[in-house]
Amino acid sequence: MTKGIGGSSAAIELEKIENRTQGVQPIQLEEYQERIQKAVQLMKSLSVKALYLNAGTNLYYFTGTLWSASERMVGGILFDDGSLEYIAPKFEEGTFKKYMKVQSNINCWEEHESPYVLFGKLLAAKNVFGQIAIDESAAYFLVDGIAKANSSFDFITAQQITSICRMQKSKNEIAIIQRAKDITMEVQRAAARILKPGITVSEVTDFINKAHIKAGISSGSYFCIVLFSDDTQYPHGVSVPQPLQENQAVIVDTGCRLEGYLSDITRSYVYGEPSEEYKTIWNLEQKTQFAAFEAAQIGATCGSVDDAARKTLAEAGLSPDYELPGLPHRVGHGTGLDIHEYPYLVRGSEIKLLEGMVVSNEPMICVPGKFGIRHEDHFYMTENGPKWFTTPMQSVENPFGY
Repeated sequence: MTKGIGGSSAAIELEKIENRTQGVQPIQLEEYQERIQKAVQLMKSLSVKALYLNAGTNLYYFTGTLWSASERMVGGILFDDGSLEYIAPKFEEGTFKKYMKVQSNINCWEEHESPYVLFGKLLAAKNVFGQIAIDESAAYFLVDGIAKANSSFDFITAQQITSICRMQKSKNEIAIIQRAKDITMEVQRAAARILKPGITVSEVTDFINKAHIKAGISSGSYFCIVLFSDDTQYPHGVSVPQPLQENQAVIVDTGCRLEGYLSDITRSYVYGEPSEEYKTIWNLEQKTQFAAFEAAQIGATCGSVDDAARKTLAEAGLSPDYELPGLPHRVGHGTGLDIHEYPYLVRGSEIKLLEGMVVSNEPMICVPGKFGIRHEDHFYMTENGPKWFTTPMQSVENPFGY
């Protein structure tokens, strides 16, 4: 029997878990102001006069204003002089004030009025002309509405500003992410211990959600993918999952949100005794993950990290590209306020790894008709190179290193 897998129950494991969120330091007003100033510097370098931040993670990142995107325009316009003007529906003004961290004017529109015309009036009031950057996450209807109501401006994507700011995390951001990782890692270990023949995916998913809540994450799991047997060959799950049986492969991929920041950890192992083929691929997955980690040095391109992983697979006789059996997707993605954000460890990316960047390392190997194995841990870049948030899987016989 694989060590650390099975032998307990959901009730026993939930009882062990304690609140792990005490002492977490939220992002402070000073840091939001520093982010705004960095964005302003980038705007000036690109001759961007104003930057529209739509409701969602970009608005939250720069202003601390937590608001979900919808069919109504809600956001903020950041000008190249550092000033900020919010846009919101009139009936939401009172609520918006309660969520606003960086204080500034709230410019309101009534339900029968056009927020896009209001957008133009705010630009005119600041005597703005030329290039205007629009949040890359804004829905098409917003971009279309803004452009049609303000045809004299040159609109470009804000991604070259927002992603540059968000890719390099501060010490406090990394500390928050570390705590979220610690919580999810504890939940992963507990979930492995409750496994038994016949247990269903929904039972494990429910436990993982409750365990995150018990650990202090009131919203529970941000996401959860649980796969058994040959379902594990499909990276993001199947429509009708099967229950667990003896000697079957397991993948658990889950995470939580803490102070807006996300954890994301995947563990692969066998309930019972792994086959020799499974052991071989499991060990190759471990070798490939470590090869990517070693390649991730300061100044290296994100593409070169993906290349290092594929070279390892090719040396073992698998495809250096995306064919199966092999690695069907990129090696990793950035994580922060979004579960997937820049930078991406993908072939051809010329983005260089810099101090503060946070990325996943998950070069999954899929074997058609049999199983998939994904070791997913994240690391962040220090001045001396990469540092793991969580200890990678130890061995196929003792994956959690007990």
